[in-house]
Amino acid sequence: MSWFGKLRDALGGSRQSLAEIETLATARRPLDRAFWNELEEVLIAADFGVSTAEKILDGLQAAARRNLWTRSDQVIGRFKRDVESFLTMPESTLRLEARPAVLLIVGVNGTGKTTTIGKLAQDFRTQQKSVMLVAADTFRAAAADQLAVWAQRSGSEFLRGREGSDPSAVVYDGIAAAKARGIDVVLIDTAGRLQTKTNLMEELKKMRRVIERESGAPPAETLLVVDGTTGQNAISQAMLFNEATALTGIVVTKLDSTAKGGVLVGIADTLNVPVKLIGIGEGIEDLRPFEARAFVDALFEPETAA
Repeated sequence: MSWFGKLRDALGGSRQSLAEIETLATARRPLDRAFWNELEEVLIAADFGVSTAEKILDGLQAAARRNLWTRSDQVIGRFKRDVESFLTMPESTLRLEARPAVLLIVGVNGTGKTTTIGKLAQDFRTQQKSVMLVAADTFRAAAADQLAVWAQRSGSEFLRGREGSDPSAVVYDGIAAAKARGIDVVLIDTAGRLQTKTNLMEELKKMRRVIERESGAPPAETLLVVDGTTGQNAISQAMLFNEATALTGIVVTKLDSTAKGGVLVGIADTLNVPVKLIGIGEGIEDLRPFEARAFVDALFEPETAA
């Protein structure tokens, strides 16, 4: 199956949650208060978030007044274009110009963070880049063990610290080793820290300071991995992590039949941070760069257009 076909299948739940929008369009309803209220309810149910839903509605209502629209199908056509514009941002590709390019990967437990790192490592290796994986999660030996497996599988260098050691010291050692060995890309796996734990977020800030001091610049990328099935919780995670360390991109994993695609729009709009990668399956090939046009096409394609 093609990537678009896989993406379209993965977004089946999202299309179902947005099916009412197509009904609103085909009904060619008048643009009365009942219509706007119903559209808002659909957007919130699809995990766009209250703030983003209100922003979209304000834009649609302004366009309707400006263009003298009177029917729901006119508004829904504009809505689909607006979704793409919300998701289209500059700097949407990974920045790897520095050498080594240090990628700091953050997120809570269970989002697929370590697996994402492994898939990235394998992809970079196929591009003939040298890669080092740094296990800065020193609290769970199993996390470092999992990362070691990915390093061996992808042919990447690997560095870990003692269990319970200072994660920032592991980051320091990793960058020093990468510089000495001429490594192209350093992928740093951090603990699946709960975003509500202040001390752990302070630790994340410290790791960032070490990266800046030792590499002479902030991380080339600070990527937050979120689980697409967690809905609005993913947006709250993104906001709190962004406060601790400025995010440069979002990786959305587990976009399957239970996920609602509106969460991508909500995150991108709330933080003004691009979605850079999406994962729709377990295979290496199922983690891909995010493309707004393809995502919107897959989100709104009717079932007969597979």
